[in-house]
Order: sequence, then structure tokens, then C-alpha cells
Amino acid sequence: MSARAAGSFLDRSRIIAKPGFNRWLVPPAALAIHLCIGMAYGFSVFWLPLSRAVGITKPVPCAAGARLFFDYLTSVHCDWKVAQLQTWMFGLFFVFLGSSAALWGGWLERVGPRKAGVVAAFCWCGGLVLSAVGVAQHQLWLLWLGSGVIGGIGLGLGYISPVSTLIKWFPDRRGMATGLAIMGFGGGAMIGAPLADRLMRHFATPTSVGVTATLLVLAVLYFLFMMGGALAYRLPPHDWRPRGWEPEATAEPLVTRGQVHLDVAWRTPQFWLVWAVLMLNVAAGIGILSMASPLLQEVFGGRLIHVRAAYDQLDTEQLARVATIAAAFTGLLSLFNIAGRIFWASLSDRIGRKLTYSLFFVVGMGLYASIPWTVATGNLSLFVLFFGVILSMYGGGFATIPAYLSDLFGTKMVGAIHGRLLTAWSTAGVLGPLLVGYLRQYQLDRGVPKAAVYTITMYLLAGLLALGLICNLLVRPTPAKYFMSAQQLDLMADAEPRPANTSSGQAQVRSSPALLIAAWLAVGIPMAWGVWVTLQKAALLFQN
Repeated sequence: MSARAAGSFLDRSRIIAKPGFNRWLVPPAALAIHLCIGMAYGFSVFWLPLSRAVGITKPVPCAAGARLFFDYLTSVHCDWKVAQLQTWMFGLFFVFLGSSAALWGGWLERVGPRKAGVVAAFCWCGGLVLSAVGVAQHQLWLLWLGSGVIGGIGLGLGYISPVSTLIKWFPDRRGMATGLAIMGFGGGAMIGAPLADRLMRHFATPTSVGVTATLLVLAVLYFLFMMGGALAYRLPPHDWRPRGWEPEATAEPLVTRGQVHLDVAWRTPQFWLVWAVLMLNVAAGIGILSMASPLLQEVFGGRLIHVRAAYDQLDTEQLARVATIAAAFTGLLSLFNIAGRIFWASLSDRIGRKLTYSLFFVVGMGLYASIPWTVATGNLSLFVLFFGVILSMYGGGFATIPAYLSDLFGTKMVGAIHGRLLTAWSTAGVLGPLLVGYLRQYQLDRGVPKAAVYTITMYLLAGLLALGLICNLLVRPTPAKYFMSAQQLDLMADAEPRPANTSSGQAQVRSSPALLIAAWLAVGIPMAWGVWVTLQKAALLFQN
């Protein structure tokens, strides 16, 4: 296929839905992409194997005094450290996800979700292939460049590609629609991490930890799924609306009736208040996610296995049992994260986005402040439940924010505006773990017992949510002075692509029910498998 023909195939005008198209075919297309890029959350499964990629059975340390940028980046004789893998990779993921979404959000609105989804597939999967080469050659810089930089760009484009599309198809259920898609990003690690673990064990040999082959297999699988999702995207015809739905009948005070251009939206007080709302909510949640496993182990210690001993007093066998239970705790949190994305986003359709976020902050403050009490009383069930609800609101915040933006700025450019707003995620991805990690180390250096180092942290995170609540309460409806004029809207309408056959007498061709079932099964079966594996591991929490 020539470049010109390929460009034509990916053109926005080629994906305008024909009459009779079933809008419920779009969410599984979005899920197919988000379930793949969501593996970014599950990359920690590679850290320990990669930390012994040279030594195979145990890490081979570099020479004393080895420097990161002159020794570890290109050395083939000693192993990388977990901190070099974890800190840099996740930092690159968040930075390039937010920056690529901000830079190319406007381009995505012009070219449509199909072209953006295809580019995302090539970037994310191509990054995995380059990372596999980096692992095979033991070149750390190739790993960072492949998955961190190129893959991070794929993350950003893949993350925002369905947002405006789903909002246009579901103006009556904006929260639910975006919650369905963004739920997939939270579920990607739930599927990808156990799959990668099994693949690594399958490909492991006396001379390889199996990471190279695993990355290549994942790249192929993800590429097929992401391309299938991208090619399945459809856009509604101009001025389409669901049958029987009238926007005036469901008007809310905060929902604008105008449309705000991207270049104007990001200069409004509303944008920056919502930016702060998202950043503070995510900073608190991601701070916990980054430390979930050590937090449970150090706080409860031997109580997790019915031994009256602090964490530092456990022997090697007991530490292994505690680590297994902590892994189950982390998996359970991922389920709450996923469920919260669809639950809270759907609830926001009924009670409004502002009230939903107010609940996040008020309830979250109470739960964070109550964590030290659950620790003091040794109530593991309440501890797990409280953190589960906290992580559900963390996920719900991601899923609700696109609908919040469409309420404030209209639907015309919500994808691009959402892309700019995701810089809040990049900021929170650095701020949250930094606050939690630094405060923990600060207290440990001053002799605070490990079981007590998280008490102040919980109050600090509650304080972040208090700031978020203030910002959310300050959000007001967008003034009409920011709306696009009638002339601007007419120009945008003229630029809207039309399907090839636009005759008013065009017969309706209804989507096949079998196609709808197949589309949902394609994403539903992997998700069901991931939930089952996670629940099996989570059961360990309550078997001891």
C-alpha cells in the first residue's frame, strides 16, 4: 500500500459512522488500546529479573565507584540496579505521557482517533521491541529510549485517543463512557503483569532470564490488539445525538452550552483549578501506589502471619511469606482502582462532576486520617478496605476528569484540552512518590520505627486532598466570553469531514449483534482472566 493510500485509509473522513452504527462498538475499541498501554503500570514485574540479567541467578555488581551515565548505561559485564530501572522508567513514562498528550492533543482532534491510535500502536509496541534489543545487548539507554521515551509517546496518544470520540458518542453518559475506556488503563497491569511473569518463566534458560523474548511476544500481542482497536474507531456524523436525548432537558448549572477553543481553554481559571484538582488527587493516590507493598509489610510486620514481631525481627522465610501477602494487597488495590474508574465516573453522570470530586476529597481526607487508627488497633480488614476505597477514588478521578472538562469547555476540543491537562498527571507522578519516599527516609534516618513512619505521611496526604477540595469548590461555570463565536463554529463545522455517501435517503445498515458480542468478548475475556488471577492472589490476605 502506498503512503498516500495508507494516509487516505487513516483519514478522519473514512471513519464517519454510517446510519445504524451501534455506538456500543466504540468502547471495546478504546478498551483494546487502553488494556495494552496500561501494562506501563505492570512494568515492575521486569525489575528483579533485569537486575540479574547478567548474573542470571544473582546480580553481578559493578565495580566500586561506577557512575550511572558512564558505566551502567553501556556496561555488559555487570547488572543494573532496581532503582535505576524503576525510578527512571516510571519517570519517563509519566513525563512523556503527559507531554505527548499536551503537544499532540490538537493534532489528534484534527486527524481523528484512528490515525492517532495507529501511531500509538507503533510507538508503544515499537518501544517494546527496542527495549528487547536493549535487554539482549544489555544497554540500559536502549531500554529507557525504547519503552520510556518512544513508548511514553505511545502512552500519551493511546490514552487520549478515545476520549473525545466516546464523549461525542455518549453525550448522555459522558462519565460512564470515558470510565469504561480508562478502566482499561488500570486493568492493563492486571492482565499484563501475570502474563509477563508466566512468559518469563517459560522463556528462562540457564543463560537468560527470559525478558527479551517476553517483550517481543508482548509487542506482537499488543500490536494486534491496538491496531484492531484503532481500526474499529468510528466518529458520529456532524451534530449526531442519541435518539430521544435533548441536552436542554438535562442541563446542569456547571455544564456549558458553548464551545471553548483549546488555545483559550488552557488560559482560563477553570482549566488551572481543574488541573490542580487532578494533580492533588493523583499525587495522593500515586504516592500510596508507589509504596503499597513496603507500607503493608513495615506497618503490620509479623502480624500478617500471626507472629508477634516487627518487620525487622522477621527471618528470611517469614519475610518471604510477608512479601507474598503484600503482593496480594497490591493486586487487590488494582481491582479497586479499576472498579472505581467505572463506578465513580458513572455516578458522576447522576450527581455531577464537581460533587463527585468533592466526595473524593472529603471521604479521602477522612480515610487517610483514619489509617493510623487501623494500624494501632491491628485491624487489617479495615486497613485494606480503607485503602481500597482510596484507590477507587484515585482511579475514579482519572475517569471523571474528561467529562468534567467537557462540561466546562464543550465537546468540540475536549480531547486536546484533556491532553494539556494530563501534564497534571506528570507532575503528580513525580511529586507523590517523592513526598512519600522522602518523608519515609527522613523519619527512618532519625530513628523512627518502620511501623510508625507512615503516620505523618497519611496526614500529609490528607492535607493534599484538603487543598484539592478548596480548588474544586472554587470551580465556576465557564463565562460566555470564552466561547467560540458563531463564525468560528461555522468554520469548524465546514471543516468537519463527511462520510463518502451523505445522501439523505441513505438506507440504515444496522451493526450485527454478533459483531457487538465478539468485540466485547475480545476485551472481556482477558479482563476476566486478569480479575480471576488477581482474586486468587488477594485471597492470601485473609488466609493467614
